[in-house]
Amino acid sequence: MDNSSESESEVSESEIADYSEKPYKQLRDGELKVKVKVDTFKCPFCSGKKKQHYKYKELLAHATGVAKGSAARNCKQKANHLALSKYLKNELAGDAEPPRLQLTVYSASQSQAVVNDMYVWPWMGIVISPLRGNDDKTLLLDSAYWLKKLARFNPLEVKTIWVEEDSAVAVVPRFSGGMDGFTSVTELEKEYEVKRCGKKDWSYKTGDWRFKTYGWCARGDDYNCQGSIAEYLSTVGKLRSFSDISKEEMQKSSIVVDDLADKIAKKNEDYNQVQYKYNEQIISLQRVLRQKEELDQTYKEETKRMQEISQRNVYRILQEKEMLSKKLEYRMKDLDAWSKELDKKQALTELERQKLEEEKKKNDAVNSSLQLASLEQKRTDDRVLTLVEEHKRKKDEALNKIRQLEEELNNKQKLQMEIQELKGKLKVMKHREDEDDEDVKKKMKKMNEELEEKCSELQDLEDTNSALMIKERESNDEIQEARQELIGGLSGLLSDRTNIRIKRLGELDEKPFLKACKKKFKGEEAEVQYAILCSKWQETLKDSGWYPFKRVGTEDKMKEVVDEEDEQLKSLRDEWGEEVLEAVKTALEELNEHNPSGRYSVPALWNFKEKRKATLKEVIEYMTLQIKNLKNLKRKRKG
Repeated sequence: MDNSSESESEVSESEIADYSEKPYKQLRDGELKVKVKVDTFKCPFCSGKKKQHYKYKELLAHATGVAKGSAARNCKQKANHLALSKYLKNELAGDAEPPRLQLTVYSASQSQAVVNDMYVWPWMGIVISPLRGNDDKTLLLDSAYWLKKLARFNPLEVKTIWVEEDSAVAVVPRFSGGMDGFTSVTELEKEYEVKRCGKKDWSYKTGDWRFKTYGWCARGDDYNCQGSIAEYLSTVGKLRSFSDISKEEMQKSSIVVDDLADKIAKKNEDYNQVQYKYNEQIISLQRVLRQKEELDQTYKEETKRMQEISQRNVYRILQEKEMLSKKLEYRMKDLDAWSKELDKKQALTELERQKLEEEKKKNDAVNSSLQLASLEQKRTDDRVLTLVEEHKRKKDEALNKIRQLEEELNNKQKLQMEIQELKGKLKVMKHREDEDDEDVKKKMKKMNEELEEKCSELQDLEDTNSALMIKERESNDEIQEARQELIGGLSGLLSDRTNIRIKRLGELDEKPFLKACKKKFKGEEAEVQYAILCSKWQETLKDSGWYPFKRVGTEDKMKEVVDEEDEQLKSLRDEWGEEVLEAVKTALEELNEHNPSGRYSVPALWNFKEKRKATLKEVIEYMTLQIKNLKNLKRKRKG
């Protein structure tokens, strides 16, 4: 860091002050340049440092710090920086930056008044608030209230005093002792003066003075007057001039600057020591790195040598392994030959044993399956026989009731004809009643009695007919229940190959939809479109608000058929073709015939060969045939 090449031993600690005279003379004569610009300086003794330019204070702190450095520092370097420090103080003191005091801008007369006035210090203000009729005295005497109200001036604390003679509350805010406190108390005074509520206004008390709040900065006349405010000011403060306070602040600032300069010098010295240790550590680290590189090179060479030895050993082991493998191969061939001979001898016995075991397993599996099937079939047969017998009994009862109803109907019609005939004869007899024929009267009486008897018989027949109709309805209900029971019982027994199966009437046939989608789309897209289309039209069929039917035929032969001119059906045919339309028409006709109110599919026993509902007789015949076939199959298995 020093541009001199002389050794430390040439200048001792006691000779530093004497030696500093020579560089001081060089600085004063201009041989060594310090000032670069108006406010920029450089150290002529530290040309090798990174930082070349300083402010006046920074350079002074640098020179002072190096001059007061530790004993380890170069003595000549200390002497040079002592000369620089003396030069800066004596020759360049005018270039030092003046201390910046934050003073309020005043006119020339005001500035002189500020300097000459005696102030209460620490800085204090006085705020007077007269008590009015509706004011809360307790609130006005609350220090917290005024501390909050005067918060914009940043007071440290607030003291409230009751002024009895003026019936007013005096508030004394205290501010910090520095220039910030002076600025705050000046702002307070200026704000109240602008409102015409300053100290002079309080002294005159003109107009509506009780409705205003007055404020000013506490000065000597406030301190020296009589009253409670003066007593408090004299207790907590003292009178000082602005110039004294400014000088004290400058002295404090100078002390702080000197202290900071010492700290900077100490930090610089510590930095230099750390830098020296850092350099030592760098040298040590470089030495360690060189040693590491040498060790790495040695390690690589040793590793290479070990790899060569390992390769030779591996090659030798592989050769030995190959030789042993050949010997083992010869031995294995011999063992294979012996094993084949043994296998030939045991082959017949082993094959026979395996065949017997396989046969046994097959027989066990068949027997187990037959037993399970037999048990299941027996349960199914019992259930079906019970259903068949129950349906046969109900069918016979229904047929007997129907025959009885027909017989009763014939008798009823015969009685009605006889009654009409008697009524006609009676009308004829009434016309002959005027002839006073005794025979005619007797005949009319006899005919009336006969008519009453026939009417009584007709009433009995109608009562019997009503009872039979009720029984017929009950029989029909039982038959429908029997059909539902057959549907539930046969759902797991009927296959797709039988003529009699269970069909859900009103459900769409999905084959035409799949066929149509495969024509339009390919791969998975066809499957997706087919599923969407089927789902959409199945939901459309359930919509009771859609009724695409029309009536055709005469009065007795009137019937409802699907209206193919319906807009949705026409659109369906145009987009997807006739086969899809026919599937939708079939589902609509089935719903309209079997479940027009609910519009949802219902299960039914169906004759797929003749494409109609299967009768109970057909179902019973089919079940009887299946039972016979099962019995024959059981006999064959037992045989």
